[in-house]
Amino acid sequence: QEYLEFRKERSRMLLSRRNQLLLEFSFWNEPLPRQGPNIYELRTYKLKPGTMIEWGNNWARAIKYRQENQEAVGGFFSQIGELYVVHHLWAYKDLQSREETRNAAWRKRGWDENVYYTVPLIRTMESRIMIPLKISPLQ
Repeated sequence: QEYLEFRKERSRMLLSRRNQLLLEFSFWNEPLPRQGPNIYELRTYKLKPGTMIEWGNNWARAIKYRQENQEAVGGFFSQIGELYVVHHLWAYKDLQSREETRNAAWRKRGWDENVYYTVPLIRTMESRIMIPLKISPLQ
């Protein structure tokens, strides 16, 4: 009964909801608990339909450019919900280390090629900075 009351109350506050079922890219790290403190960047790319295989093939080669500092947490793609959506999750100590790490990637030979081949596949992209709750295994 308490749960039904909660659902009823929640529905009065909820304006919209979006759900996705995601699968993990096989070439990416599996998200594992990490020591903090860290901030996380969730980058979301909405791709042109029919381009997921090309995206995955390029990123399978490119992920090596972003592994040095262990910032690559996980890479996922939508299977149910809005399709052709990719999420990349990155960990950084702070916004300054985010900037330094991203700039360092541009100095590596081959990173620019990855960007060159993947940018035309993107319809929209979004970046969110997230701070984990104390209960999160990703600190």
